[in-house]
Amino acid sequence: MSLYISTNQGAVTANYHLGRNSTELQRSMQKLASGSRITRPSDDAGGLAVSMKLQAAINRLAGAEKNIQNGISFLEVQDGILESIGTIVDRMSELKGLSRDVMKNENDQKTYNREFKDLQIQLKDMISGTFNGVSLFARYADDNTGGGVVRTDGREGVFDIDGKYPGYDHTVDVFTSADGSAGAKVSIHKSLAWSALTFDSSQVDSRTTGVRQINYGAAYATTKTALDELNVAVGNTVSNVSAASLANEQVMGERTQLTFTLAANSLDETINLHNVSVGVFLTAMENVAALRAQNGAAMSRLEFQQINLSRQRNNMEAANGRIKDVDMGAETTRMAKYSVLRQASAAMLAQANTAPEVALMLIR
Repeated sequence: MSLYISTNQGAVTANYHLGRNSTELQRSMQKLASGSRITRPSDDAGGLAVSMKLQAAINRLAGAEKNIQNGISFLEVQDGILESIGTIVDRMSELKGLSRDVMKNENDQKTYNREFKDLQIQLKDMISGTFNGVSLFARYADDNTGGGVVRTDGREGVFDIDGKYPGYDHTVDVFTSADGSAGAKVSIHKSLAWSALTFDSSQVDSRTTGVRQINYGAAYATTKTALDELNVAVGNTVSNVSAASLANEQVMGERTQLTFTLAANSLDETINLHNVSVGVFLTAMENVAALRAQNGAAMSRLEFQQINLSRQRNNMEAANGRIKDVDMGAETTRMAKYSVLRQASAAMLAQANTAPEVALMLIR
């Protein structure tokens, strides 16, 4: 065996292995510390790309879940108000029955009527409710006959069964997939609470005070008697007429209808209890019940979709974990291996560094 002192090949080799073992030990410690087997792109370039896309999809699913939760909250608030509206309508119906008692004097009748009027104002306040600035209910109502309705701003149109008004959007879209607006969505209808509380002239006495609209919508002609004040809607025009101008006059037309609502902005716009038939409250209760059923159906769909998204997200997280998560058992074994090898290579390097000293014995 040749002996060299200029080049200590054993020391060079031992130093190389010491460096490699130290590097592998550090990488193993990084993986164990981070919990991920991909701490650098070079660890698994393809796996890193797949993991990034999966993580982005998981984040989008989480966002969709939050959208659904907010939609459910919207419906819960809406249903709470609808439940209160139903309670008020029930109380109105009770007041109607109490007011018809022959034992009630005129003052009793006025007391019942005053509560009835206050409840009408309360209904209007509830219908105007919002959720984070978004209205809970459709703002305008139809005339319950499929005809035209002149709104307060003078425009005319018809709600369809889905709660849509020409030129107005009465739905709230909840995106329920990771694809955002390009994917599936659930349209939450803003309940037509106003429409549910709006009725035609067949259910109110023509002498009613406070009824403010005549809408040409139903296919019949009629003669109207004097009212305190009416807004007459003919075509697309609205004009005010006094009681005197309508006395003993006939308001004729092929499509004439008087509408009124149980919700009022103020006492001046309320109607009197004795002018409303019991059928109004029965119909109103049926309408509110139908709106709550519609609300419940939308809530049920959102809850099922939330469960579906939650399962989908969990499965995708599991798939992503199998790509990027480190196997703690295997990695600790690997760390122990390189820890021992580093110590061994360091010891061998120390031994290799002393090998050239043998040459001194030959020089003596």
